[in-house]
Amino acid sequence: MTVKEAREIEERYYGMSDPSEEDDFLYTEAMDFLIREENLPEDMMQLDECLGYIWYYGRTGERDYEKAFRHYVKSMERGNLVSTYKVADMYKNGYFVEKDPEKYREIIEELYPKVKNARNLGAPLPEVFTRLARIRKEQGRMEDAADLYLRAKDFLAQRISYNAFFGNLNIMKWLIDDLYKIRIMSIFMISIMFSIGRQKYHFSMRMKSRIWNR
Repeated sequence: MTVKEAREIEERYYGMSDPSEEDDFLYTEAMDFLIREENLPEDMMQLDECLGYIWYYGRTGERDYEKAFRHYVKSMERGNLVSTYKVADMYKNGYFVEKDPEKYREIIEELYPKVKNARNLGAPLPEVFTRLARIRKEQGRMEDAADLYLRAKDFLAQRISYNAFFGNLNIMKWLIDDLYKIRIMSIFMISIMFSIGRQKYHFSMRMKSRIWNR
């Protein structure tokens, strides 16, 4: 294998919508070769992200959250944003580490300013925004949650137009489902407030009528 061939494998891999296990293996081999040949920090970061993904999702036929966590952390420490939100997910779900919702929220909150002005469609803006939107929803900040979902949807639609990767399609489905629930909830709350307001109005009119009729 040459450096040129390895870079071609890397480029093809990131253009795939649904890489196979063999594709994962070839990519890993290519990145390992590039690290030995060129020793670039960004290659090390990308390889650890890929290995974290492979072990997290069991692409070898076996899930290993310990290995996934260790690779994601290495990549995160080099500044990889994808690996960072995956580490957050592991704290949220208690995969290999103890469940720590506060740690999850802290990591996602810290990621927001790093992605909010992203222009590169490969940036994990939708992944971070949808996670933060759910946090805002739990906090009762529905308008903020809806705004985050809408911005994530617009960004993700552009990404899908270039690469209809099944993972992106799943994010879009979950995003729209959550956005729909927020809108239904908002309509419900408005109807309640309207009903309460109408009841107060009728009560006030009855009281005034009693006073006038005395």
